[in-house]
Amino acid sequence: MIELPVISVEEVQKKRKPDWLRVKLPVGPEYAKVRKLVDTHKLHTICESGNCPNMGECWGAGTATFMILGNVCTRSCTFCAVATGRPTEYDADEPRRVAEAIQLMGVKHAVITSVNRDELKDRGAEIWYQTVVQTKALSPTTTIETLIPDTKGNWDALYRMIEGGQEVVSHNMETVGRLYRKVRPQAKYERSLEQIKRTREAGKRTKSGIMLGVGETKEEVFQAMEDLVANGLMILTLGQYLQPTKMHLEVAEFIHPETFEMYKEEGLKRGLKYVEAGPLVRSSYHAERHVNVPMN
Repeated sequence: MIELPVISVEEVQKKRKPDWLRVKLPVGPEYAKVRKLVDTHKLHTICESGNCPNMGECWGAGTATFMILGNVCTRSCTFCAVATGRPTEYDADEPRRVAEAIQLMGVKHAVITSVNRDELKDRGAEIWYQTVVQTKALSPTTTIETLIPDTKGNWDALYRMIEGGQEVVSHNMETVGRLYRKVRPQAKYERSLEQIKRTREAGKRTKSGIMLGVGETKEEVFQAMEDLVANGLMILTLGQYLQPTKMHLEVAEFIHPETFEMYKEEGLKRGLKYVEAGPLVRSSYHAERHVNVPMN
């Protein structure tokens, strides 16, 4: 196999980010409109909490990924910019506010995600269900992707989360199996695969995402793709990990755009129906395209 270019960790420490990782600052009237709606309805977005590099592009197009169940997570993943702690926020009226904001924005496709709420018996499943149902009630033509957390094997919670009528159910693997303890210390690789398998068996369009540049090998990425396909995954996103703060996991390497193209081709060869791959790709990037992936 041809070796494609990468930038080593030593070079990462010496250099600025590669040119292909430069993003535009969020500006423009549509961005301002979404900003106002988010603030007015007291909503959280992963765009902000996760320091997403595509916020300007997505908000400029009048779309956003809403984060329900507060903005404090019970997990301490080493890559994530979302605050970690014991959440105090639990708002039973949140589904209505999210649904109204989506209706006011007039979006054709909405993405909804959440923090982990391991302290809740149902992992927040009822809020998930009500958010989808109420959004569909107010905006019946809007398609929805839900990016759900690990339910820690609470399958009743999983089934409640995914039965509201959403078109796509996503659960991110984030990395390859070997690096789970380092990247997702409170998660399990096999358990996340099982969650995806059960979601597909429930008749849902399945999606996941993996970050590259945290120390994985090409062979490990290929194995993860094969594991995902074997457990019913249909759609995969691959993007470059970017260190949100100095307190978070360091970038091991910056992956070249040509390597992302190679991974896209390899993923399709291995049976994935759709692969979105690129340095700035994130879970909800171009999410409106994923709803059209055939179920069979």
